Amino acid sequence: MEFEESKLDTIIPTKIIGPIKINYNGVVEFCHVPLATFETPLWHSAKRGALVSQKTSGILAAVIGDLMTRSVILGAPDITGALACKSWIEANDKSIGEIVKSTSDFAKLMDLHLENVGRLLFVRISIETGNAAGHNMVTKAADAVMEFIMANCKNMQYESVSGNYCTDKKVSAINGILGRGKRVSAEITIPKEVCSRILKTTPRQIADLNVKKNLIGSILSGGVRTANAHYGNIALAMYLATGQDSANVTETSQGITFAELSGEDLYFSVNLPNIVVGTVGNGKNLPFAVKNLEQMGCYSSDPFSSQRLAALIASATLCSELSLMAALCRPGDLMRSHMKLERK
Repeated sequence: MEFEESKLDTIIPTKIIGPIKINYNGVVEFCHVPLATFETPLWHSAKRGALVSQKTSGILAAVIGDLMTRSVILGAPDITGALACKSWIEANDKSIGEIVKSTSDFAKLMDLHLENVGRLLFVRISIETGNAAGHNMVTKAADAVMEFIMANCKNMQYESVSGNYCTDKKVSAINGILGRGKRVSAEITIPKEVCSRILKTTPRQIADLNVKKNLIGSILSGGVRTANAHYGNIALAMYLATGQDSANVTETSQGITFAELSGEDLYFSVNLPNIVVGTVGNGKNLPFAVKNLEQMGCYSSDPFSSQRLAALIASATLCSELSLMAALCRPGDLMRSHMKLERK
């Protein structure tokens, strides 16, 4: 049976949350963020974290890295051929950089990581992509790099333009180590009194629970370079609200929450190595996405707007992560909030 193609508008409830007090690039701002989700308690969780930020010096957010990756697979007749090609690539990285640059006005080679498995050679290509998330840009560059390598290493043959060493839309150790997309850290120091009044718990309880739940619990579960409560929730909500490729939330859910006492106060940080977002490209030109991006000051004309977006995602993630950790310190708190907000 054949079905006619039809257009169906899918509506996802969205609310603007904030303001979140953020210190980004040395400027303190009060920012609102859009969250598109069916899990309505997320709005309240992020809102409580935002309120905490207002009562402090704010959330300090820093973009530490910015690159998109694609790994290709080339095949040699044997191990010797694969290693010879590996040596040639390492000796000609500047020429490969020129090839990458020729494929786009914004593409710039940042790094190459190579590994062989028998006669197979995996080449992980990392490039800057401007304000685009860069999936297509890095694939186009990878195609050109493969052709260049095969033209100079006659014994090499094409296997695949994507070899899972990237790693795209999957959790992997290499992404956690080297990053994919924007690597962002965000931190806040919360006075003891603010913890007690707004979060209804103490700095020591949150710091202790972070060790027991996020660190030890993640080790027991076999988490791959990840130790957090729910990064994926806020990342997905903001991806959907800003026209991103939402499947990349698989990578963005990876990261480490760090909490400790600072005197009597609480130091709390979130660290996300794989925020895959853009402010230009497919999806970002839709009216709702344009509206939400511009409301956050992430204008496509600003050459660093995608980094700003990543910093805002990390800051919103911190707000909700902090609020959830506080709720988990009190028996029954989490379930009561879900029953109150989701069961009508």
